[in-house]
Amino acid sequence: MGFTPDFLDEIRNRLPASEIVGRKVRLVRKGREFTGLCPFHNEKTPSFTVNDDKAFYHCFGCGAHGDVINFVLETEGLSFPETIERLAAQAGLQLPEYSPEDQQRSKVKKTLYDVMEAVTHWFESQLMAQVGAEGRTYIQKRGLTKETVQKFRMGFAPNGRTALKEAMLARDEISEEMLIEAGMLIKPDNGDSYDRFRHRIMFPITDRQGRVVAFGGRALSENVKAKYLNSPETPLFHKGRLLYNLSGARKAAFEKGRLLIAEGYMDVIALDQAGFPEAVAPLGTAVTEDQIREMWRLAPEPLMCFDGDKAGQRAAIRVVERSLPLLKPGHSLRFVYLPEGEDPDSFVNGQGSPAFEQLLNEGVPLANVLWAEMISGVGFDTPEQRAGLEQKLGRTLVEIKDEKIRGYYESDFQKRLKNLFGGEFVPEINLHENEQYGQKKENHFKKDDSVSYSKGRYSKKKDEKNIGDLKKTVIGSSRNNSTIDRQRLIILTVLEHPWLLEDHEERFATFEFESGELDKVRNEIIRIASRDSDLDKENLRHHLYKNGLGQVIDIISKKGVLTAQKFIGSNSSKEETEEVWLHLLEAFDLKKLEQDISVHESKELSEEDFARLQALKEEHFASIKIYGETRKDDS
Repeated sequence: MGFTPDFLDEIRNRLPASEIVGRKVRLVRKGREFTGLCPFHNEKTPSFTVNDDKAFYHCFGCGAHGDVINFVLETEGLSFPETIERLAAQAGLQLPEYSPEDQQRSKVKKTLYDVMEAVTHWFESQLMAQVGAEGRTYIQKRGLTKETVQKFRMGFAPNGRTALKEAMLARDEISEEMLIEAGMLIKPDNGDSYDRFRHRIMFPITDRQGRVVAFGGRALSENVKAKYLNSPETPLFHKGRLLYNLSGARKAAFEKGRLLIAEGYMDVIALDQAGFPEAVAPLGTAVTEDQIREMWRLAPEPLMCFDGDKAGQRAAIRVVERSLPLLKPGHSLRFVYLPEGEDPDSFVNGQGSPAFEQLLNEGVPLANVLWAEMISGVGFDTPEQRAGLEQKLGRTLVEIKDEKIRGYYESDFQKRLKNLFGGEFVPEINLHENEQYGQKKENHFKKDDSVSYSKGRYSKKKDEKNIGDLKKTVIGSSRNNSTIDRQRLIILTVLEHPWLLEDHEERFATFEFESGELDKVRNEIIRIASRDSDLDKENLRHHLYKNGLGQVIDIISKKGVLTAQKFIGSNSSKEETEEVWLHLLEAFDLKKLEQDISVHESKELSEEDFARLQALKEEHFASIKIYGETRKDDS
């Protein structure tokens, strides 16, 4: 479902930031804003502020910044549509109308949710009834408490062929068709329908909101073909997208900052009972891409807990291979190997929680697991073997789509190769030779200085001319100075013209300074400005000196003059100062774009990405060039 910007703005306007944030953070009002301990990093002194007038939060400690939508996304682990649905309800807004087909599917789903809830209650009652004695015996042998059984809503499916069917059809609101569509009955082509689950311990599977959408059943008979049986795909259930105990683990995962991935239902339940409620499990299949993305919504580096035998190692490698194309900055996986013959359930029951905690602390990074797999069983005594290993590494690393992460892996593995080969010279891993293994060659085109790519609006000669025009402007002339001096100029302009923050506080707050000292000054400026709406430059400097930043301010003022020119002086107009200051900020964005484009031009590039980068680049050049032409006398 799509949401228009106007609809999202209406949500932001109706819900005060302090109201939404205040449900997670204890806020104290101080003047025009609220302060509290940041929920995104551990701190003892409050550095987290919320401003209702400007409808955003900002942490001066870790840099977290956003509005009410960002906050719910980051702290609740919901998807974007789920976040909007929740906030819209709180704001008293109706969601955009669905199509008639969407409305019908929604109506069917709602009915099936009711069916699954009724089935869950029935399975629970059967476990507690006389017919469930065998199920209760099994549960007691596994060491589960009554509280744990109730928390996970465990149940029992009797051995009768149609026990569930008969119980549900006795209710007027549930039909045979509903039970078939919900996956609870099997309807053969010829013959009557019958219960899918019989003589099994039942584990309800819930969605992100905690609604039962499917079941897993553990057989109590030893001679059945399938020890564990899951519900089939239904309108409610897509096993490759969900994780067992997802809704139950969400809160603990956020509080602890970690997520444990076990292999089965009993592992998750045993871990929860042992004090590890942040555990989930895939649903009877290998971990999927959607499940990895789901994990990352709860924790940046989920801990994959595998058996220490060969099967566990193979499972770990499959997860590594599946995750490589998905890796993104700050998000990866770690791997925990249990002793051979142990799983999380048996380990915590036999060795105890402290021993399992120690195993978690020894989790192995994804890069180490991948490296171990790459060199396993590979010889490297001869030049040919070494070349083969390098080629194998190249073919694997090209699967990493994020260029920055791939670059770090290349560098890291290059060092490992040198250590492996005894410190001798090792050629750089050449990924471009292996491009065909990662992406289809026909979907790319090569950089060619003599070719103009019309769709990407790229022209080498045109770029060179634009760069020349750029250097004639005030911003361009400041490029002769160091990056730190030009970033000092950004601070100096705000020191001389605090009114810039009235419309550009958020832009200033999110700019990435390379210097920690400049970052500290910027944060203090925002803190002061948020408390004083009529701030002038004398008062701003006074507060900064008072807060121990006088020496840094003196350096900024001295060094910034080297690049200040006329636009920062008292004789310049507000329009002139604002325009050039914003262009100065954009110049750093342009520099990053140029670096990105330079990386892309060194290899084959998809036409879509190339066009996007060039369009953005020309947009920046155009805005700066226009300004330069109006300021020729000052260049």
